[in-house]
Amino acid sequence: MICLRAAFPLTSSPLRRLALKPSSSRAAAAAMSSAIAAPVEHIVLIKVRPEAASSGAAAAMVSSLQVLSTAVPGLSYIHVGPVLRLRSPAAEALGPTHVLHSRYATKPDLAAYAAHPAHVAAVQGHVLPNALDSTAIDWVNAALVPSPVNPGSAVRLSLAKLKEGVEAHQLAEKLAAATAAAGEAKGAKVSFGENFSPARAKGYQFGMVAVFDSVEGLDAVDGDGKVEAAKAIVRPLLDDVLELEFVVGPAAAEAPAPANL
Repeated sequence: MICLRAAFPLTSSPLRRLALKPSSSRAAAAAMSSAIAAPVEHIVLIKVRPEAASSGAAAAMVSSLQVLSTAVPGLSYIHVGPVLRLRSPAAEALGPTHVLHSRYATKPDLAAYAAHPAHVAAVQGHVLPNALDSTAIDWVNAALVPSPVNPGSAVRLSLAKLKEGVEAHQLAEKLAAATAAAGEAKGAKVSFGENFSPARAKGYQFGMVAVFDSVEGLDAVDGDGKVEAAKAIVRPLLDDVLELEFVVGPAAAEAPAPANL
């Protein structure tokens, strides 16, 4: 599988439209739900206030969102946690401190989640008071195989703005060919697709996640010859890229309660 470093940027979404998914696999069942062949992917990048991080309010925000996995029907998977690394100038300029990654079987499931009272309460009570900015992107996976996410998985997120005249379906076709050529690079599985929520995306039109078993596996992919060749296939289509990485934590039922609540 290909992982496009500095190939796709992460888009932004209004905080009030934050949509989430159940946290990385509650054992076997959650692992299965996170491996939906064509899931609706939802990503939110949150930049929290410095005082929220030091006071424990950011930890409480994470907890309030993570527990939605047990409260909201249709939520296949959700992870909320800190960014591990910002890997592109666009990511550094945006400066997100936390990532929310969730998956749904259908677009109506995502819409129902966004309107669910538990989600609205978490956003109003914990996100809005503590966030300086947020960015969001949604896509339907166009990859041929699922990309299951488990506790401890390392994820590289890429979001892209396309060059003028390039259509999203052209990039999807090139990516499908590139990932096939790269093969299972260091065990990575990918999900990619065209953003269908442009109003919330700060101009980003395409998203991709590459899921690895561990941070070590993620780091090992850099410099891989097949991956570099695959990147070269799609790079001419891209105008700007936001890239960052995060590590998936335990599911809500398994996670320790945050301090300073």
